[in-house]
Amino acid sequence: MLFIFRVIIVVIYSILVCVFGSLYCLFSPRNPKHVATFGHMFGRLAPVFGLKVEKRLPPDAAKFGNAIYIANHQNNFDMVTASNIVLPPTVTVGKKSLLWIPFFGQLYWLTGNLLIDRNNRAKAHGTIAEVVKQIQKRNISIWMFPEGTRSRGRGLLPFKTGAFHAAIAAGVPIIPVCVSTTSNKIKLNRLRNGLVIVEMLPPIDITRFGKDQVRELATHCRELMATKIEELDKEVAEREAAGRV
Repeated sequence: MLFIFRVIIVVIYSILVCVFGSLYCLFSPRNPKHVATFGHMFGRLAPVFGLKVEKRLPPDAAKFGNAIYIANHQNNFDMVTASNIVLPPTVTVGKKSLLWIPFFGQLYWLTGNLLIDRNNRAKAHGTIAEVVKQIQKRNISIWMFPEGTRSRGRGLLPFKTGAFHAAIAAGVPIIPVCVSTTSNKIKLNRLRNGLVIVEMLPPIDITRFGKDQVRELATHCRELMATKIEELDKEVAEREAAGRV
């Protein structure tokens, strides 16, 4: 019964946000500030799933300026966890096929996100150049998932280098965002599904990494994130065991 109730609430809420959000965005289409606005609105679904999401930002996060944000990509629940911490004007890079998802696809495009064709290798290779161009032309930040796919309980996957090539080419810092583990944590028939911590780390200065050191930069960022996620998971487990959620 709880499962059905949650599904109904999520579907109705999501359709309303997408429909009225798309109409709202028509007054200023492709405005990158919309991404954070509607990301936070989807983040409000967290309590519906029985989740308490705690977000942590560095004190000076609002002054970071243009950057490339990288986050661990676990599952579809990222929409109600990681989305809470998106700062404007930040847009995401997504598959072109997202455009064909009813209601959501139209909102995704109208809010100013970037769409790429992953099935076309020639076009995919131009993604880095396009990301750099958009950062400079639109004065925005970019949110990317360097794992390239959802980890689905397999831990932090190896990083692809696209985000790091783009950061070096654009001359902007990398800002890691770490989400504590949600895989096998959320049961839709369970009332309370515990705590999720989303933490933004300080910017990583990329100026000490040259174009031939992209892999080293990716490895450095992955190690930082893996360590932080492990710390967050430990804190979540201790707080849940002590009933401090």
